[in-house]
Amino acid sequence: MADTDETGERAGRRSGPGGGLLMGRPFGVPVYVSPSWFLVAALITWVFGDQLDRILPDLGPVRYLVSLFFAVAFYASVLVHELAHTVAALRFKLPVRRIQLQFFGGVSEIEKESETPGREFVLAFVGPLLSLLLAGAFYLGMKAVDPATVPGVLLAGLMISNLLVAAFNLLPGLPLDGGRMLRAVIWGITGKPMTGTIAAAWIGRALAVAVLLGLPLLTHTGIVGNRTTEIGGIDTVMDALLAAILAAIIWTGAGNSLRMARLREHLPGLRARTLTRRAIPVESATPLSEALRRATEAGARALVVVDGHGDPTAIVRETAIASVPEHRRPWVAVSGLAQDLTNGMKVSADLTGEQLLDHLRATPATEYLVLEPTGEIYGVLSTADVERAFVKAMARPQS
Repeated sequence: MADTDETGERAGRRSGPGGGLLMGRPFGVPVYVSPSWFLVAALITWVFGDQLDRILPDLGPVRYLVSLFFAVAFYASVLVHELAHTVAALRFKLPVRRIQLQFFGGVSEIEKESETPGREFVLAFVGPLLSLLLAGAFYLGMKAVDPATVPGVLLAGLMISNLLVAAFNLLPGLPLDGGRMLRAVIWGITGKPMTGTIAAAWIGRALAVAVLLGLPLLTHTGIVGNRTTEIGGIDTVMDALLAAILAAIIWTGAGNSLRMARLREHLPGLRARTLTRRAIPVESATPLSEALRRATEAGARALVVVDGHGDPTAIVRETAIASVPEHRRPWVAVSGLAQDLTNGMKVSADLTGEQLLDHLRATPATEYLVLEPTGEIYGVLSTADVERAFVKAMARPQS
């Protein structure tokens, strides 16, 4: 099961706070179960139920209830794996947005990058470590029960599944934990996080190809899974489908890791001062045509509504201006097109990089008033301009 932890700044559109059924908030972090989990739970129940029919044929239809319990217990193990990442991130003062249990494992959405390669290594390693510890605990439990009983079979299944989770996630390619550990090692040696990301991401892509081609081959030859005499056509199709899905997850995650790393590399170049449009102050009763004439003469591209004392009270929205036909502009006051300012819509001209992104994420809007540290109006920052800057940053060649 893939543990594709998402780490780093979110540059573009982000998913909403949901993403499934909210199960709780351990350590203050919301845990969601994706609708796709129910599909996988049903699949695990069916597959494990068939295995139980061979091992414990006397169970009858009850074997599917036992299989469902196994599916829930297995995903509880995946949750423990993710909580290990979460606790480590919180220990390093890295905010965790949410944990999501989904189709092929779990995702821990950590909002910021680790500051050092050592912390990155620890943050990645604790997940597989917890899976190995769980496997050990289930192994000890097996020793205390009869292996030919329901508890014995469940404990054996959970031990094997946690070993597989640990082994798979220790593979040295992004977005898996092993890839993040490799990235941390290369980062520590070279002093360049981007170098580590590039190497681990390309190895991740190679792993995706290996999984796509190798997993069906291993299962077909009987090295992994059932004996070759028990493999039928439906099994071959299922193995190929599973390999394709896993390969797609790994390949896509490796590509996303590259894009996020490239963005982080150029993030310091995103400055509120350089992205801001020059603005002129106008009073609320000013006709739109007159306000635009003044802006053209001043070489400005934005309008800020001020009160009688010259204090800003609103921003004239660019989309609202465009919606007014030119022949009506002399009769429309700018106040009717303005959006009242809130504290979150006021941005310091000195904000850059991550601090700028955090401010914009905290208060979503189409335009922001940019102020000098002294409180003077500097201009208006449009989210459209910020998005274009992101596109340019993502399009720059890797260093």
